Amino acid sequence: MIRRIISCIPNTITCLNLLSGCMAIICAFQAFEPKWCGLTGADWTCIFIGLAAIFDFCDGASARLLHAYSATGKELDSLADLVSFGVAPAMLMFNLMGYYSDHQWLMYATLFIPAMGALRLARFNVDDSQATTFKGLPIPGNAIFLIGVYGWISSYGYPGTAAMVIVIVLIALSMVSNISMFSLKFKNFDIRENFRRYAIILAAIAFVVMYGLAGLAWTIILYFLISLMSRRKTQEA
Repeated sequence: MIRRIISCIPNTITCLNLLSGCMAIICAFQAFEPKWCGLTGADWTCIFIGLAAIFDFCDGASARLLHAYSATGKELDSLADLVSFGVAPAMLMFNLMGYYSDHQWLMYATLFIPAMGALRLARFNVDDSQATTFKGLPIPGNAIFLIGVYGWISSYGYPGTAAMVIVIVLIALSMVSNISMFSLKFKNFDIRENFRRYAIILAAIAFVVMYGLAGLAWTIILYFLISLMSRRKTQEA
């Protein structure tokens, strides 16, 4: 009985990830309305996506700690990630473009994000080679980047619908690309083995301090650049 309860803990945490994503979607459709604690719906969308990311980290960590792996958990994790890191940030972009754009039909380009996110997760689930490296941008990275885009719009203004469509298409395609991206998951805390991971964390802190939420977009761009440089060095070696 105790073992059965323990085995349910990772999946319960994954469900919290999913529910956070659902709350993010609800808030996205009230993006410019005051919600709670003086924050708008868009602000709360970012907060709930952040909570989903924490739960996403904790479900894997708890599964490893409790030795509670399961095929169901793997599939549930992908479904939750699609909602929280694919649909939720796409709906945030959808409502932002609907508010700012005169060509509102173009805001439906945001649906390309969850479509490519679903394909990326499906490919990941059947590809055993993506244990330490990824092919394409992981879907949480997509969410982080789009939160950064929201931060950029809040700080510097709307860049125009054409620019938004280009950014959305490029970030969506990056998830299904064959670009080799190093994993951000720590197996230990050795500095030499995790130098790139520590560099990304420190850069993220520096970018956010300098640019606010917009710094998250620069963090993902840096992640791309470091991954490309690492791939080039590997090929040269």
